[in-house]
Amino acid sequence: MDRFGVYFHIPYCLQRCLYCDFATYEQSQILPAEDYTSLVLREMEQRKSFFTPRPLQTLYFGGGTPSLLDPDHILQMIQGLEKLGFSHGPDTEITIEINPATLNKRKMETYLKAGINRFSVGAQTFDNTQLKKVNREHSAQQTEDTLSFLKSYQVNYSFDLLFALPGQSLDGLKRDLEFVFKYDPPHVSPYCLTVPRENPLSAGRPSEDHQVEMFDVITQSLTSHGYTQYEISNFAKPGFESRHNKLYWEDQEWWGLGLSSHSYSKATPYGIRFWNPRSIHDYEKQIHQGLDLSSPLELPVSQFENLERHQAMTDYCHTSLRQLEGLSLSSAIQKFNSALALKIQNRCQKMVAKGLLEKTSYGFALTSEGIVLSNQVFLELTFLEEDLL
Repeated sequence: MDRFGVYFHIPYCLQRCLYCDFATYEQSQILPAEDYTSLVLREMEQRKSFFTPRPLQTLYFGGGTPSLLDPDHILQMIQGLEKLGFSHGPDTEITIEINPATLNKRKMETYLKAGINRFSVGAQTFDNTQLKKVNREHSAQQTEDTLSFLKSYQVNYSFDLLFALPGQSLDGLKRDLEFVFKYDPPHVSPYCLTVPRENPLSAGRPSEDHQVEMFDVITQSLTSHGYTQYEISNFAKPGFESRHNKLYWEDQEWWGLGLSSHSYSKATPYGIRFWNPRSIHDYEKQIHQGLDLSSPLELPVSQFENLERHQAMTDYCHTSLRQLEGLSLSSAIQKFNSALALKIQNRCQKMVAKGLLEKTSYGFALTSEGIVLSNQVFLELTFLEEDLL
């Protein structure tokens, strides 16, 4: 069954984290939130023909720190979608990312009335020294206060955990995991710190072998506490998987609105990826041009990619195999054809021989070793145009 979701990018932050490469700004260095909200609403109106109006399965406010905005701005964006026929209901998963110490009772009550039913907390670590290293504004106690506040409302929430930080020990990671089990969130997203070599955070990080050991500890600990690793970097209690992120991994359409946001449409045989400018100046200028577009293909050529067969096959393999359930050969046949699905199958068999993939009743999935060495699998399943001749 086809599903559809919308992503809103909210680029406001209290500070820029040293590891962040998203298109975000400190809130004092960007236009007022009400002006940004107006830009997003104008974008929505100008590009309403990109997708057929339909009920939303998911809606996601990411950033940045969406909880820095007045909740009325969030409400305006939801209402803007409704006016265009993109409706939501009790079964729509509506997520908002929040940072510790940016949530209060008034915001929470407004969010709940607007239908927001999932909260993603940027905890990262509960070590105050590490928080300062990565330039996080909040303290570990503020994170705990936020998690306690969410638990008091009995809402669905998740939090991110960053590991392999400079100077972080295995014992330090285990202390962070103790907080996971203390608050028992329905969903946890552990991310290995990834930064360029020239980034100041690259110095003093655990070795690659130590990073693998850390990830093993995370996996074993979370699994023993009732979490399922349903995607490489995501663990959930049964029934609490992120439905929005699954859109990305299951070849579904989504519409990204706001600065630098990306979208995916199936309007062409193998799909179109398209995106907005990363610079707030360029984004603002483009929206102020006031062009009502009927297709992503009318965007500047630097802002869309009409996928070719080999690119779509690569995307399909990479996103499918990120999930625990893996890649379905019958779905590959349906999306491409039997001959192309056979090419996928033959490459997967090579990875089975190396112990990185395993055969399932419907296709292939990563093994435990394959999860750790997934980049090798994805490299093997990257197709070039000449591979399909």
